Amino acid sequence: MTAKPDSSNSSGGMADASGPAERVLSGIQPTGVLHIGNYFGAIKQHLEYQDRYAGEAFYFIADYHALTTVKDPEEMGRLVRGVALDYLALGLDPDKATFYRQSDLPEVCELTWILGCVTGVGLLDRAVAYKDKVRQGIAASVGLYIYPLLQAADILIVRSSLVPVGQDQAQHLEITRDIAGSFNAAYDCDLFPRPKTILNDAAVVPGMDGQKMSKSYDNTVPIFASEDEIAARVKRVKTSSTPLGEPIDPGTDIVYQLYRLFASQEDADAMSRAYRAGEMGYGASKGLLQAAMVSYFEPYRDRRHELEGDLDYVEDVLRQGAERAREEARLTLDLAREYVGLAARTTTGAAR
Repeated sequence: MTAKPDSSNSSGGMADASGPAERVLSGIQPTGVLHIGNYFGAIKQHLEYQDRYAGEAFYFIADYHALTTVKDPEEMGRLVRGVALDYLALGLDPDKATFYRQSDLPEVCELTWILGCVTGVGLLDRAVAYKDKVRQGIAASVGLYIYPLLQAADILIVRSSLVPVGQDQAQHLEITRDIAGSFNAAYDCDLFPRPKTILNDAAVVPGMDGQKMSKSYDNTVPIFASEDEIAARVKRVKTSSTPLGEPIDPGTDIVYQLYRLFASQEDADAMSRAYRAGEMGYGASKGLLQAAMVSYFEPYRDRRHELEGDLDYVEDVLRQGAERAREEARLTLDLAREYVGLAARTTTGAAR
């Protein structure tokens, strides 16, 4: 049986091999301009959790993952910078949350290989997302195939216990739990927690065509779109053929479904009543939706403009976040290396 590694930390105390009691982690791919579906489906939740789990909230820009689809290096840099600007403008607080680029943690790639050696091929074969991406025309690369394995390493490298995701990513969390269990069983340890899935309770944000809002369907509204762009996109929102003066069912109306995300409960109820009474048509409701979208993101838009003029600050946030995350990653990887029989490494990379 493999000897248990010494989990003493550099300060002379004992590191907890099971990690912190509660740590939340999530990542977002820089594969396009962030849209309101990203905001209400993930970002808003991330910002709420940074307060609830202050000091134990980890959020990263998944640029390694984005390599499966983004092939232009200049575009990659622009998209990563855009995600960082968006998150900071929307309220991410680097004093509460650790915010970093995935590629600034090279340890995650080594852990991917170690985890791959205890992961069955059948587990990855069952990943629905891979098949969906291939059907969408994305090249069937090895990177795309082992996406859930890299995602597991992202989660386990800092030994997070809580992962907020949408329903479409829930299977990947099941895979992560299986991989964590396989490692722990193979090496008779409890190094990796089996992270819990936190499903977002917000409804799926519809795109302008009624499908789930996604850049793949070209039906998005960017978070920081200009007023003119918002107006143009709202005009494209699909509506029924219900004539003016006839009742409209708000439960099936895309304009209403979008409006209630931005409006107060009182205003959303007012639109619902006017629809049901036949007192409001699509021209009026689209006007209200456009105004609500512009108003909701106005203060964030101003903050983003300020940040665009101070990109050194943005880079400092990512650099400092990576330093914090790497402290956790190095500790985890040292323990993992010792469990599997490899020499643990110091922070400089030399064998101990």
